[in-house]
Order: sequence, then C-alpha cells, then structure tokens
Amino acid sequence: MSKGPGLYSDIGKKARDLLFKDYQSDQKFTITTYSPTGVAITSSGTKKGELFVADVNTQLKNKNITTDVKVDTDSNLFTTITVNEPAPGLKTIFSFRVPDQRSGKVEFQYLHDYAGISTSVGLTANPIVNFSGVVGTNVLALGTDVSFDTKIGELTKFNAGLNFTKDDLIASLTVNDKGDALNASYYHVVNHLTNTAVGAEVTHRFSTNENTLTLGTQHALDPLTTVKARVNNFGKANALIQHEWRPKSFFTVSGEVDTKAIEKSAKVGLGLVLKP
Repeated sequence: MSKGPGLYSDIGKKARDLLFKDYQSDQKFTITTYSPTGVAITSSGTKKGELFVADVNTQLKNKNITTDVKVDTDSNLFTTITVNEPAPGLKTIFSFRVPDQRSGKVEFQYLHDYAGISTSVGLTANPIVNFSGVVGTNVLALGTDVSFDTKIGELTKFNAGLNFTKDDLIASLTVNDKGDALNASYYHVVNHLTNTAVGAEVTHRFSTNENTLTLGTQHALDPLTTVKARVNNFGKANALIQHEWRPKSFFTVSGEVDTKAIEKSAKVGLGLVLKP
C-alpha cells in the first residue's frame, strides 16, 4: 500500500477499473516498437462500424523528461512534455494540440504523505483554471475538483469526494456535476491468489431522479488469463476474457447483450496489444 492519499482521480479508481476498464464493442489494436536509440513508437487503430480511426504516438525519454508526440487520422498533432520530480514529489506537464490554439495547458502535480494536489492553467488570454486537492492518508482521504472559466467568470465544474481504504476493501463517495449526481462505489478483493474481486457503483441524479446500479466481478483462471463480468439495472450485461500471451501483450475478447432485447444482435469487441 502506497503512502499518501494520492490524487483526486484516484478516488474510486479501483472500482471504475473493475467495472469499466477493457470493455469495448469495437475492434482495436495497439502495437509498440522501440528504436535502437530508445524511442518508443505506438500505433493504434480502432474500427467502429464502418469508421476506422488511427493514431501514431512517439515517446522519447531523456533523464527525467518524457516527450510524447501523437498524430491522428484527423490531422491533429498532440504534444505532451512531462518533467518528473524537478523537486521531490513534483511533476510538471505541458501539453498542446495543433491546430487548436486554445489547447495549450500547463499542469503541476504534487504528492505528499498527507496531501495530493493537481492544478492546471490554460495558456490563453482567458484561461480555464482547474484545481484538485486531496488531504488525508492512505486509509481516509477527502478531496475536491473544481474548474473556473475566467472568460465567463463561472465555475464550470465542482466535484467533491471521500475515499476509505481498509485492508482489501475500498469505498468511495463523490458528488459530481455541481451537486446533481451522487456516486457511491465499492471494491473488495476476495482472493489475492486468484485475483478475485467484486465491485459495485450506484449513481443517483437529482435532476432526473434516475438511479444507475452496476455490479461487476473479476477472476483469474490462471496467472495469464482473466475473466470479468458486469451487469447494470437497465439489463445490459457485459463479459470479457483477457489473455497475456506474452509479457505486456494482451488479447481481449469482450461482449455485450441487452437482456431486455435479446432479439437484437449482441455486440462483440476485440482488442490486441503488442509490446516487445
């Protein structure tokens, strides 16, 4: 168990990963290669029905500086420069996208044994300022995440969250969308040897009085093969099987079926990740 409460994005992350990570209904592949000079080139492609989108990411590491340059099929160029620990616990991230002139942003992350802070500022005349902070320990943490648009002078995001960790159990409670959505999640490791875990998430929207409940589980059939399943209160059921056929290379097959409309064709997704 790591020290400190982490960042705001870590609140409820275990449950979110269990319930939503790796599920897909498209065909996606990712291939990573390394040049003799240490440059990592990652090519990704996703087929969504008749539409195919792809991107190529080049990553270069030099001491504590990591530079990522990505180009996609829409001719967008994304650049991210990350400086790890220019000072103890501090990380600096500079990013921008071409041709979007308002996309430039600088972000600072700071991790402490009793606090985690992330703040970002857009590099424009009237920037969007984001601040998230968490205080506490690796057992109990309380945090908030807010964004302020200086152009219109209003808060565009205001979230707050609480995270509790005890041995193999993690519970979290967050208030999102300026108080309109209340989200509670639960994650519990049942068996470490088989990586068996269960999780649940319930969301209530006050504006529509709608509740969404998602239940999920995962289990390792062997050290290289994992199965996951989830179902929500709207009758949609998902399952996947993921096999690590070589180190850091995964093949994933996932499916989705609407139990309230069985006559409709089920969705099947395929994922392939190749790393040397």
